Amino acid sequence: MVQAIGPALPNIPWEDRPAGCHDVVWRSSQNPIIPRNRIPSANSIFNSAVVPFHGAFAGVFRVDHRTRAMRLHRGWSPDGLNWQIDEQPIAFVCEVPELRTIEYAYDPRVCWLEDRYYITWCNGYHGPTIGLGYTFDFETFYQLENAFLPYNRNGVLFPRKINGRYAMLSRPSDAGHTPFGDIFYSESPDLCFWGRHRHVMGPTREWSWQSTKVGAGPTPIETTAGWLLFYHGVLTSCNGFVYSMGAALLDPEEPWKVRARTAPYLLSPQELYECVGDTPNVVFPCAALCDPPTGRIAIYYGAADTVTCLAYARVDEVVSFLLEQPL
Repeated sequence: MVQAIGPALPNIPWEDRPAGCHDVVWRSSQNPIIPRNRIPSANSIFNSAVVPFHGAFAGVFRVDHRTRAMRLHRGWSPDGLNWQIDEQPIAFVCEVPELRTIEYAYDPRVCWLEDRYYITWCNGYHGPTIGLGYTFDFETFYQLENAFLPYNRNGVLFPRKINGRYAMLSRPSDAGHTPFGDIFYSESPDLCFWGRHRHVMGPTREWSWQSTKVGAGPTPIETTAGWLLFYHGVLTSCNGFVYSMGAALLDPEEPWKVRARTAPYLLSPQELYECVGDTPNVVFPCAALCDPPTGRIAIYYGAADTVTCLAYARVDEVVSFLLEQPL
């Protein structure tokens, strides 16, 4: 049986698969777990990152304000379901004023790496690029150099060094709502200078759920079979983009090599809260909590660019499903 590698997290949110459901990934009955107006200034709260923290949970949330400014906010929860989100955006300590996150910041990921929590996000610097920062305590946040040149999105760190180097996935893009996109792998000796770029995977055949573009989702989960990566794929329909969720299994030491990949999606916009909102027809995964002893996974995803939702899966079932798929 394939198992996840890492510390036990027995208190992550969980619901058993509903009776009669045969899906590999299933939705929480409490969706959406965070409504669009959880704080007074919010137009929407979605595409956000959650991690275990001191026996409970902390997170960095994308909050689009009623001015429609895109900002990052801190949040806390005792159980991963009931969230308190700060009214004020995160104010990063940044030694380089021209890089300070002021124009816009969205779609964060949070990764525990070595001795701190690293945050990556889409940062505005002459166009979208990958912002990078860290915190030890979710009280003070420090901003580092941007990881890449514009234009880039979906920067996702691996939770450990690979072959002695830090590693990140990203999706080079353009200045707008990119009608293309492949996932790339990059390495760094110091989290400042990035290179050794490798292509990981791109869209698949025409008119599949991932035929327009793909992008990395939550921090990859290390398993005995390789890195389990949840990602989003996009179809261009007659009514615009449709975002769904899939998964891939990456080589443990050469993660740009794809061992397996979903042909059918794992979750697509079907519920009302996924189909109706500021951007219709979006399922966008950004965080995953995993309890290795039980193999349980709780996946946080944005729905319709409006609210935050949860879905559940098991490591061995997802990997088994993946290994049945043709590459």
